[in-house]
Amino acid sequence: MPQITLPDGSKRDFDRPVSVAQIAESIGAGLANAALAGRVDGALVDTSHVIEKNAEVAIVTDRDAAGLEVIRHSCAHLMAQAVQRLFPKAQVTIGPVIADGFFYDFAFERAFTPEDLQAIEKKMEEIVKEDLVVERSVLSREDAIAMFQGMGETYKVEIIKSIPGEEALSFYRQGDFIDLCRGPHVPGTGKFKAFKLTSVAGAYWRGNSDNAMLQRVYGTAWASKADLKLYLERLEEAEKRDHRKLGKHLSLFHFQEEAPGMPFWHPKGWTIYQLLQDYMRKLQNANKYLEVHTPQLVDYSLWERSGHASKFANEMFSVESDNRMYAIKPMNCPCHIQVFNQGLKSYRDLPLRMAEFGSCHRYEPSGSMHGLMRVRSFVQDDGHIFCTEAQIQSEVAEFMALLFDVYHDFGFDDVILRLSTRPEKRVGSEELWDSAEQALKDALNATGKHWELVPGEGAFYGPKIEYSLKDCMGRVLQCGTIQLDFFTPGRLGASYIDEDSSRREPVMLHRAILGSFERFIGILIEHYAGAMPAWLAPEQAVILNITDNQAEYCSKLQESLKNKGFRVSADLRNEKIGFKIREHTLQKIPYLLVVGDKEVESGTVAVRKRGGEELGAMTFDDFCTHLSQDVARFGRGELSAEVND
Repeated sequence: MPQITLPDGSKRDFDRPVSVAQIAESIGAGLANAALAGRVDGALVDTSHVIEKNAEVAIVTDRDAAGLEVIRHSCAHLMAQAVQRLFPKAQVTIGPVIADGFFYDFAFERAFTPEDLQAIEKKMEEIVKEDLVVERSVLSREDAIAMFQGMGETYKVEIIKSIPGEEALSFYRQGDFIDLCRGPHVPGTGKFKAFKLTSVAGAYWRGNSDNAMLQRVYGTAWASKADLKLYLERLEEAEKRDHRKLGKHLSLFHFQEEAPGMPFWHPKGWTIYQLLQDYMRKLQNANKYLEVHTPQLVDYSLWERSGHASKFANEMFSVESDNRMYAIKPMNCPCHIQVFNQGLKSYRDLPLRMAEFGSCHRYEPSGSMHGLMRVRSFVQDDGHIFCTEAQIQSEVAEFMALLFDVYHDFGFDDVILRLSTRPEKRVGSEELWDSAEQALKDALNATGKHWELVPGEGAFYGPKIEYSLKDCMGRVLQCGTIQLDFFTPGRLGASYIDEDSSRREPVMLHRAILGSFERFIGILIEHYAGAMPAWLAPEQAVILNITDNQAEYCSKLQESLKNKGFRVSADLRNEKIGFKIREHTLQKIPYLLVVGDKEVESGTVAVRKRGGEELGAMTFDDFCTHLSQDVARFGRGELSAEVND
């Protein structure tokens, strides 16, 4: 009979198989009422899940991040049920959880309107009051296809036929609604406390423009009405800071249909891009990384040998030429191993730190692309460290020190650390995993910072640490990562000669700090509301003349500042000075240098910050010193008032 070990280390014995819900009841009525799901030996399950042998069990409530995901996953089903009650002819397709919410795609004869969303939301509230039991069941593929064919759900039939394998499939029913789903789900519809439908958009079936246009309804769900209210307030603020709007307003980049998901960088945006790249290159060189550059097109066989083709085939672009199939590089790691493999390596050569600003392409469905945040073409600040097992902890610790320095320079000091450990399907011995996980734990503990354990979420080839930032709106954005890989180097023939003259496979650490330049620039635009710190601003200052009498002085001043290495322009148009000040303030240029006859006579400039603060008259040398000091601060410290205006 099962013995259950709880998170606090206490144990409970049961004389028969026991469900997660029954375990919660044995602890207390309050926990039983709050239970949304459970973790059994690290795996997330329904509260109805029955445990027949000894296991470690945790009860998941809405206080847990996993509980919030279960709420949102289940709320998507709630929305789909409401849609079909209101519009019986609507077909349900797919509905995943996304950041802060969920969506569902529906096939319907017309587009949904804002009034439809209000009606759907009202119907959802009615279903919550019904407190329908949510039940899991398993059907064979044949029975499932027959059921959905009988319901007229042709898209569900297509989904089932496309799922590889022959095993039975799980379904969740609540009242008159049933859908294919892996779960887990809340035990009943009465568990929902706060939700809202936020928008509707068109989306092609399977992300292919040759397919039918579907209706994608977005929603959000939270543990409480207070949390929902805060989120909606953040949404309103995020709308003002949307990097797509600011990118257009500030002429940083644009997208167009001829190259979906691939940004066109304008001069100002490309300046930011190059400043980031130069910054990262300087730091990586100082930390003994060797920069490489590898091909964009690589024979498909390499991706088959590395294992990427079997796992990421649907995300890879390919092209045929000279009777050979090539993949457009979706990631850099297999190519870096090819560089490592050139020439015999000794243990004395390790650790070997390799870096590349690698241009990658991945297929993202059209409905999932989002400005710079999710693109098909991107460049990573990618790096791979080839080392011995004994070097893992020191290399991870050194990487983290670099990562924290970088985030600090960009003004991010609230970093969330998560350690993902061995998944159910993995390669390597248990001893190797024990050693690797302990090395990462030791490196995390050495930082003195709080970190979270995420059991079972590591890659199949090794555990990993993920680093997430909190922006000024409190949003959590995963950027950096370091992953241990015991598998790929050996699979691609990498080896080194050890101290005892034996041939050994190196451990490979996959690491990135910014993630991708595109996404990180999108994060920065929204974090700073487009008002980049002086070191990153495409234009650091603009010189404004009051009349034509100062034009020559302004031009000479511009040339002198440029010679000092500053990014400066001059606006000599015959416009009123108030108009020019407002225009360049809206362009979020850090410093406005106003020049009239008085400034020409005294050899000074009147310095004004973009937030409106007047710094008064400064000589050329004084302004250069002031701007240099501002640049040297990077983006450290609190956001200034001018950024928040």
